Amino acid sequence: MTVLLWTLGILATPFVLFALYLAGVFVKELFSPSDDSDDAAETAGKLGLLPAERQNAEHAGPLPAGWEAAFAAVRGGDWKAAAALLRDIGRDWERRSMAAYLLAEMAAEEDGWLLAWEADLADDPDAAVVRARSTVILAWKLRGAKRANYTTSEQFAGFHRTLQASREEIARAAALNPDDPTPYITEIWVALGLGYPHSEMDKLWTEITARSPHHYEAHFSALQYWCEKWRGSQALATEFAERAAARAPLGSLLTVLPLIAHFEHDKSDDTSADITPEMVARVDAGLADAAAADPAHPRLPELRHLLAFYLSLQDRDEMALEQFKLVDGYVNALPWRYEGDGEAMAAYYCRIRNASAQAASAGTA
Repeated sequence: MTVLLWTLGILATPFVLFALYLAGVFVKELFSPSDDSDDAAETAGKLGLLPAERQNAEHAGPLPAGWEAAFAAVRGGDWKAAAALLRDIGRDWERRSMAAYLLAEMAAEEDGWLLAWEADLADDPDAAVVRARSTVILAWKLRGAKRANYTTSEQFAGFHRTLQASREEIARAAALNPDDPTPYITEIWVALGLGYPHSEMDKLWTEITARSPHHYEAHFSALQYWCEKWRGSQALATEFAERAAARAPLGSLLTVLPLIAHFEHDKSDDTSADITPEMVARVDAGLADAAAADPAHPRLPELRHLLAFYLSLQDRDEMALEQFKLVDGYVNALPWRYEGDGEAMAAYYCRIRNASAQAASAGTA
């Protein structure tokens, strides 16, 4: 019996060694960086694309000329730089709403410069719209970004109280500059937070479209209201998005809306829902829209980020890479924005971008 066991042990040794080898390979693959991932990152670097640590997580794309200098002056306490920026923008409602939002974000953190502005020019409509926007931003900061069941009653109380207070400020800003859609766009986030009924949202929407019928930020914000996670449903959000995109002129960027509606409601774990003929057609419409848009449109990068993402999922990697090259260096946009903080956004962006870069390079080799 001893000889038999000894013989069986000898015969089994190669199999045991092979099993140990496979286990070692598995552990190495599990805990070591992926060669494919490293190769993809190297390919992206050779193409001049930036690594994750060099991605700007504050914006979706570069700011218009002169804005960075103005914002730096405002952070230093110079309210006149903010006033000059909005005055120079004038009736360009897209840029006005964007600049007012970015200024309001600063005021929500520290508003000494805005208080000085209001003290010197009590009825300045530009100061008024920044104040209204900053109060709404502050309300959402008080609420926090977590889902309702992870938000405390104290957070909700501060959130609702501050949103209610903002309504008077919004009305004042609207009265001081009756043609400006920005106060009404600001109120969409009040409607969302306080749960305006659909009929009230419809009235608000009428005020906005009467002033700027194809305003990008207005449509983006309204789509959030109509999403299932807030005050609508997947059907209502999709209907709103498709209708707005169909009515908008080419170059307005509103073809992004059906892509956003899809993204917001897509709960699948694979890409099957992203490669349907309908989704391919939506991406193609977005590509035509982006090509027709003013290259200086401040919201154009937001469409390009989503186009790059869906082109990548659809294995149209050369086209995806073209879009990635146009937005590289900035990651604060959908779909990356929902991944978490700046580091997480940049990591996710680079993973998808690098894979497309590698696939596109292999296809042209």
